[in-house]
Amino acid sequence: MSVSTLSKSAAAIDRARADGRAALIGYLPAGFPSVQETIDAGIALARNGADLIEIGIPYSDPVMDGSVIQAATGQALENGFHVREVFDVVAGITAATDAAVLVMTYWNPVMRMGVDEFSRRLAEAGGAGLITPDLIPDEAAEWMAASDKYGLDRVFLVAPSSTPERMKATVEASRGFVYAVSIMGVTGTRNQVSDAAEGVVTAARQAGAERVCVGLGVSTAGHVREIGAYADGVIVGTALVAALRDGGPDAVGTLTSELSTGTRKS
Repeated sequence: MSVSTLSKSAAAIDRARADGRAALIGYLPAGFPSVQETIDAGIALARNGADLIEIGIPYSDPVMDGSVIQAATGQALENGFHVREVFDVVAGITAATDAAVLVMTYWNPVMRMGVDEFSRRLAEAGGAGLITPDLIPDEAAEWMAASDKYGLDRVFLVAPSSTPERMKATVEASRGFVYAVSIMGVTGTRNQVSDAAEGVVTAARQAGAERVCVGLGVSTAGHVREIGAYADGVIVGTALVAALRDGGPDAVGTLTSELSTGTRKS
């Protein structure tokens, strides 16, 4: 079975590519402001130009998230969000749209539920796979087995600091796409950030990656255009979470529509 027929994420990215554009990927935290509003916002994303959707599981110690996302996930937890509700969010979005829906999570909640159990429930909800920021392929044997068993994508992260050996191992372990992050801080100019990200994309491709998507603090159609010129997909998080916070699902749809104007490759 080829990866394209197996992988919902790869298929969504390939459809965008065939249409002459970079895939637009939107991130939302599950349970913010409520489970139903996360579903509505996800549907708004898909109907306004997002090809893939990442649903983040709120976590009490989010090592990778900026202040806007931390505040949103903190509110979801205060409201009593349970990990199992992420499957309701995924099912709600996949039932209404064609977008590939991935769950982004630190590894602890998956281990706590049981890797096989979590994977089975994610597949049953129509989910495409998992993005695992704090799991490295060397420690992912159980996840590799479960993701093969249930046909789920495994999205691992690579960064400017990834050694060639680590890059190759991560690319080989990933299915769907490889998630490239830039570790340049917010104080770096956009030019520096782009240079770092483009270098990671190039390195991932040299290591054999067919699809590389970039998450960078992207907030405008201009950023999308800039990154989409060299990446297969562009990931937007904070700007969408702020839109949801300030204007609800409708605002998410409006911003997504605006961002999607930057996806066309010249």
